[in-house]
Amino acid sequence: QVQLIQSGGGLVQAGTSLTLSCTDSRRSSSNNGMGWFRQAPGKEREFVAGISWNGGDTLYADSVKGRATISRDRTKNTVSLQMNSLKPEDTADYYCAVALRASTSSSTTAYRYWGQGTHVTVSS
Repeated sequence: QVQLIQSGGGLVQAGTSLTLSCTDSRRSSSNNGMGWFRQAPGKEREFVAGISWNGGDTLYADSVKGRATISRDRTKNTVSLQMNSLKPEDTADYYCAVALRASTSSSTTAYRYWGQGTHVTVSS
């Protein structure tokens, strides 16, 4: 059984930073890749960032490249997404997910389990 618990999010000002966290409460460690996706009102869910099982490989969407950092602590089975220089366009519901394999991917079809989501609003 996998249960992903997300934390972070809320209302922040443009230009500031925010960190989102996600923990698998059912397992002490994971051999799967993980990722972050977001979905804004009226838009489809889009990839934000991903990380391989051991943190050796990362992927970032062009929209957040240079502003976001994804990391994981396998001893705590936690993945985090740090974003700085936040923009109003970053406003969305954010979801963490566990991949089907050890590698990460930008496709939603490559993920097996999803967190409950957390909302981020960036005010200008």
